[in-house]
This record gives sequence, C-alpha cells and structure tokens, in this order.
Amino acid sequence: MDAMDIAARFDLGTGAKLSDGPVAKGRQGAVWRLETSEGRWAVKVPFHPTSEDRMRSATAFHEAAHAAGVPTPQVRRTVAGTVFAIVGNTQVRVYEWVDLKAPDPGLDPALVGAVVAAVHRVPFTEDGPVDPWYREPVGAGRWDELVRQLFAAGAPFAGRLADLRDELVALESWLEPPLALRTCHRDLWADNVLPAADGGVCVIDWENSGPADPSQELGCLLFEFARTDPGRVRALTDAYRQAGGPGAVSRRGHFSMLIAQLGHITEIAATDWLQPSARSTRRAESAAWISEVLDEPHTRELLDSLLRDGRVD
Repeated sequence: MDAMDIAARFDLGTGAKLSDGPVAKGRQGAVWRLETSEGRWAVKVPFHPTSEDRMRSATAFHEAAHAAGVPTPQVRRTVAGTVFAIVGNTQVRVYEWVDLKAPDPGLDPALVGAVVAAVHRVPFTEDGPVDPWYREPVGAGRWDELVRQLFAAGAPFAGRLADLRDELVALESWLEPPLALRTCHRDLWADNVLPAADGGVCVIDWENSGPADPSQELGCLLFEFARTDPGRVRALTDAYRQAGGPGAVSRRGHFSMLIAQLGHITEIAATDWLQPSARSTRRAESAAWISEVLDEPHTRELLDSLLRDGRVD
C-alpha cells in the first residue's frame, strides 16, 4: 500500500507515513497506523474484500452512533464519499485513530453497561430479516456429524466437544425468535468493547451490525463481561438500565443470540480444522478458536445464574 495514495483518496493531509506492518489483527482484517500532517489514522484492510453496498447500512449505523455520542472511532470516507478505496490491489477503509488497550473481559461492568445502552439508543432503524447466524441452531444431527468426523481425523479437542454435545443441544432448545428488533452492533465481545487509553471504553468493528433484539444482545454482554460474578452482573445491568437501555434479560430465550453465535463459531472452527487443505498453523488457529468455547462453556447452569442475578423485579 502507498501511504500517499491512501492520504490523497481520503483527504488526510500531507507527509503520509504508514507503519511497517499491521498494529492490530483480527479474524476479519488487519489495521495499519497512518500518520499525516492532519494526525493519526487507522487503515483497515479486510481479509475478504466486500462491496460498498454490503457495508452501506452498517457504516451508516456506525456514523449515527458516533453522532449520538457513542465512544467509537469516526469513519473517514473518501473524497468521493465512499467507504472503501482500492490502493494498488488492496481494498482499504479509514477511521479516526484511538489509542486502545488490550481486550479485557474484566473491564468495569458499569462502563460496559452504559456504553451498550448508548448503542441500543442510537436513532437508527434497518429493515430486513435477522441473519440466521444470530437465531438458528446448529442442530443435533450436525453436532453428531462433527463429533464423528473429528474423532476420525484425530482432532485433539474431539473428546471435549463430544462431552459438551448434549449441553449444546439442550441450549438450542432455549432459542426463540428475536422480538423487539432494532439495529444492534451484533459483535460486542471483549475484542470490540475495548478499554481506551484515556480511561474510558471504545466500541470498534461495526461491520456485522444489523437487526437484532437488544435484550438478546444484552445477554451476550452478561456472559462475556460477568460470567460467574453476581456483583458484575448487577453492576452491568444497573448501569445499562440507568442509561436508558431498552433491553432486559428476563428469560432463557434472551440468551438466544449468545447460544446461536457460539454454536456457529464452534461449528465453523471445527469445520475449518477438518479441511483437507488445512496446514498445521491453520489447524492450530482453529483449535485455539474452538477452545474459546470449550474452555469456558456457556452451560445452562451458568446462564441460569446470569438470569437470576441480572433479573429486574
């Protein structure tokens, strides 16, 4: 990538200098730091290029959230008003630079609750169906098929997934359709709700935004940032409610987004490991990804405790 070309496309000033390599990397893309006469910028390169139309609504929601005061990097559009530019052979997009710390599930739950309430109050509505990723089960048959294939292939985590199979199937019986739809972030894990260097929090990576039930998204937040700590559950839900959040976790079905997402993540990680072309490094990455679920599973007992501790009477 050419730093001067990026700066010209996005009108970022002169004297552009790009970091020698990515300063951050996730599952969907990598980020480089760009310095110009106008300041510092985050240049994001998606691993799988997408279309302007596909990102139109998610970007508009991100921009609406920023305008509403949600702590998030401002989107920088090109001089032509587009989200993406092709620099050389690379698709890039640009954001305001924010100094961030490493992901921390132990982040102050009151800060998390308040910022998620702010996201859920953004005046933005997107029509359309809810993606199956957030609402559909993997299914008992598919879990059984995966376990058989993993044992046959000698996957090191096959036994652990087999032990969890009945729990995953039972959890999928809790799934219910999302009801009070509004546009949500839909990816509010600790990787994307980050501590900022100034002591606050910052919400990043809005590409998966779309229709969802805020109560179901709040269920994901309780699991990610509270787990087995009743005090953190109450602090997060109290802050969310006091900040005007429209959701509430009051029944098992409010964990539907969590159950569906973690189910599909587990399925994809296992499927990637099984690919005949998977090299040892790729298999190690897939095993690490599935371990995120297997190491701290979202069991019925744990979710029931979150429900009990976070219920508003």
